[in-house]
Amino acid sequence: MALGKYSRVDGRKSSNYCSTVTIVVFVALCLVGVWMMTSSSVFPDQNPDVSSQGKKSDVSTQVTGSKESYSGGSESSNNAANESNPTDEKKSKQFEDTPGDLPEDATKEDALVSQEENHSNPQQTESTSEVKPEEKSTEQKVDAGDSKYETQSEKEADNSDDKKEDGQDKVDDKDSEAGEKDVKKSVGEEIEEGSGEKNSAENSSEPNDKKDQEVGQSSDEKADGEEKDQTSNEVFPSGTQSDLLNETTTQNGAFLTQASESKNEKEMQKSSGSDKESSYIWKLCNSTAGPDYIPCLDNLESIRKLRSTKHYEHRERHCPDNPPTCLVPLPEGYQHPVEWPMSREKIWYHNVPHTKLAEVKGHQNWVKVSGEYLTFPGGGTQFKHGALHYIDFIQQSFPDIDWGKRTRVILDVGCGVASFGGYLFEKDVLTMSLAPKDEHEAQVQFALERGIPAISAVMGTKRLPFPGRVFDVVHCARCRVPWHIEGGKLLLELNRVLRPGGLFVWSATPVYQKLPEDVGIWGAMQELTAAMCWELVSKTKDRVNGVGVAVYRKPTSNECYEQRSKDAPPLCQGSDDPNAAWNVPLQACMHKAPVATSERGSQWPEQWPARLLKSPYWLLSSQVGVYGKPAPEDFTADYEHWKHVVANSYLKGMGINWSTVRNVMDMRAIYGGFAAALRDLNVWVMNIVSVDAPDTLPIIYERGLFGIYHDWCESFSTYPRSYDLVHADHLFSKIKTKCGLPAIVAEVDRILRPEGKLIVRDKAETITELESMLKSMQYEVRMTYSKDKEGLLFCQKTMWRPKDVETLTYAIA
Repeated sequence: MALGKYSRVDGRKSSNYCSTVTIVVFVALCLVGVWMMTSSSVFPDQNPDVSSQGKKSDVSTQVTGSKESYSGGSESSNNAANESNPTDEKKSKQFEDTPGDLPEDATKEDALVSQEENHSNPQQTESTSEVKPEEKSTEQKVDAGDSKYETQSEKEADNSDDKKEDGQDKVDDKDSEAGEKDVKKSVGEEIEEGSGEKNSAENSSEPNDKKDQEVGQSSDEKADGEEKDQTSNEVFPSGTQSDLLNETTTQNGAFLTQASESKNEKEMQKSSGSDKESSYIWKLCNSTAGPDYIPCLDNLESIRKLRSTKHYEHRERHCPDNPPTCLVPLPEGYQHPVEWPMSREKIWYHNVPHTKLAEVKGHQNWVKVSGEYLTFPGGGTQFKHGALHYIDFIQQSFPDIDWGKRTRVILDVGCGVASFGGYLFEKDVLTMSLAPKDEHEAQVQFALERGIPAISAVMGTKRLPFPGRVFDVVHCARCRVPWHIEGGKLLLELNRVLRPGGLFVWSATPVYQKLPEDVGIWGAMQELTAAMCWELVSKTKDRVNGVGVAVYRKPTSNECYEQRSKDAPPLCQGSDDPNAAWNVPLQACMHKAPVATSERGSQWPEQWPARLLKSPYWLLSSQVGVYGKPAPEDFTADYEHWKHVVANSYLKGMGINWSTVRNVMDMRAIYGGFAAALRDLNVWVMNIVSVDAPDTLPIIYERGLFGIYHDWCESFSTYPRSYDLVHADHLFSKIKTKCGLPAIVAEVDRILRPEGKLIVRDKAETITELESMLKSMQYEVRMTYSKDKEGLLFCQKTMWRPKDVETLTYAIA
C-alpha cells in the first residue's frame, strides 16, 4: 500500500508527514476562523434553526403581502460569501429578499455589481431592472385610487385629519400596513396563502395583485428608511475582510436586519392587536336614566350646577367632559319593534315601558295602554279627533300651503308623540318633530319607536341646530312656548330658520279663546308679528276639534323692514351669520331677506319632487364643490354615485330586508345623495352634517330633505335604540383621533336598535379596527371587503349586553 513508504522505519519521512499535517490543520483552522468572522460581520445574529427562520420569513411575507417575495433577489449580493464557503448556499437563502425592497440607488448599484462580478447570473440583473417600473406604476395606481376618496373638500373640512407635513410618508406606510393586513374572506385568503410563493402570487386575481403591490411597496419603503438609519450604526469587519465593506455598504438596504424584522413584527402585532376581542372590554352604563340614557341630556352633575333654569337651561345639552364608552342597557322584555306602517298605530309596551303620558294625555288620544301594546289613536291636544282631519283643515284654511308640493319640509315645535308629523307622510311632507326631554315622559322616544322622525331639543338660550331659511313651514300646536316674551326672542329664532315666504302655523288657545290671559297673549303676538313684518294670512276655527288656527307668512323682501317706525325688533348686524347654529346664543334680532337672484332664499324651491334631483339655483359653476368639481356638477355626481351604490349594492348585494328598515341615519351626509337614492323606499333619513365639515346642510333642505348639525365627539340628541340603519361614509377615519373610536362606537351602539344594521365605508385600516371592535360587542359581521386601501363593513347589532357595570357618577341623581 502507499502508506508503507511513510512507515515509522523512515524517520525523516515521518517527520515530514507530521509537519504536513500540522500545516494542513493550521490552514483549515484559519479558513474556519475567516469564515466565522465573515458570517458574523456581514449578517446580524440569526437563529440557526432554518425551519424557525422560515416561519419568520412567512410572517414578514404576510406583512408586506408582495407577490414579488421570492428567492433570487439577493443572489448577487451573496456571491462573496458563497465563494468563501459554497456549502452555505442553502443557509444564505434565509437572508434573501425581493428587489422591491431596495431603494432606487441601491438597485442601480446592485445591477452594476452583478454585471462586473457575476457574469454567470445575467437573469438576476434582468429581474432587478424590471422591478422598479412596476413599482412606479403601482404607486400611480394608489394615488389614483386615493383621489377617488380623499377629495379636496374633505381635506378642507377636516384639516386636523388630512393636512400632511414633511415626513408624512412614514405615517402613510404604517397606515397602509395596518389597513391591508386583514383583507377579508376570499380576497384576504388568496393574498395570505399566495404571498410566500411566486407561482401562487402570479396566479392571483388582478385586484389582489394591485393590493399585494400596494402593501409590499409600503412595507418596502418603510424597511428602506429603517435600513438607512441602521447603516450609520452598523459595525463592519476590518482586516482581511475589508474587501466586503464596499459590497456590504451597497447592499445593506436590501437586507432586513433582525432589529428591523423584529420591529416590523412588533408593529404588525400591535396594529393587529385590535383583532383580539379581549382587547376591548365593554361595560354596562349605570345611570339614573337607565335604558333611556342620553349622555348630553342626563348630565345631572352639570345640571345641578346651573345658576338658573328660567330659560329651560336644564333641558339643553350639557355633555360630559369625557364621552361614555359603556353600553346602555335594554329595557326588560325588549323585542323587535313593530314595523311601519303598523308602528304608527301601536308599539310594544316593553320597548318603551312608560305609562305616565297615557295617564295624563289619554283623554286627548295621544297614547293609550292596550295589553302588550301602547296604542296611538292619532290625536293630540289640538286634534282630538285625529291628525288627518286637522291636516286637511289647515289646507282648507289656507290652500297656498299645498301639502306635498309647495310645502315639503316642516318643523313641528313641541310635537308631543309626533302624530302630526306621522300622518303628514301621507301628504308627502317630511316633518322634523322637536320636543324636550321633560315631564312629558318619553314623548320623543314614542315618536321614534313609531317610525316618525324626532329629536330631543328645547327652545331655550341657544339657536336650534339648523341652518337659516330652510323650513317651508313651522308648526306649533299648543306647544307651550312663550313666543311673545323678552322681545320675542324665541319667535325670532323661528324667523331665522323659516324661509322667506314661509308659514308659521299656530294652533293655541290665544287664537280662539277669550279668557283674559289668552286675550293678552293674542294682543302681544299681534304686536310682535306686525313688528316682524309677518302677515296674518288666515285665522279660522275648526268646529270638529273646537280649536282655532292662525297662519302667518314671513316677508320675501326688506321693504317692510325699512318702513318700520321703530327698529324693534332690530335687524341683525351684517356680520351675523344666520347659518351659524352650533352652540350659538339666541339674539333678539332679524336677518334681512336675501334679494340677489343668486342668493339662497331669494326664490322658493322647485315643487316636490322636482326639487329633489335639481341642483339649487344658487349653486354656481364658479363655486368649487365638495369633491373639487364645479358645484352643480358635484351635486349631480354625488347623486349618481349613491344611486349606483344603493341600486347595485345596498338593495341587492347585502341581503337587507328593507321592509324592516324605517328610521335611517346618514352620519356624514354631504349633499344628501344617499337619502335621495332611497326616495322610493318607505324610509326617512336623518342627514347629519358635522360641525367641522363643509356646511352643505342648506343644500339638503333645498332638495326637500332634512338634517341637523352635530359634533360626533358628543352624544346625539336622541333616545337609545332610535334607528334601524346607520350609514357612515368615511367618517370614523376622520374623527377617531379627535374623539376616540371607542366612544364613537359606543354612541353608534346607543342609537342603533338591536337587530339594526350598520354600514361603514372607510379606509381599510379603520374598517379592520371597527370590525374587531364590533365583534367584541357581539355584532354579526355580514360582509367585509377591502380593496385599494378602501373598505366596506356591513354588520348587525344583537341583543347582547355586557355583565360588568360602570357607574356614571355624573348621571346619578
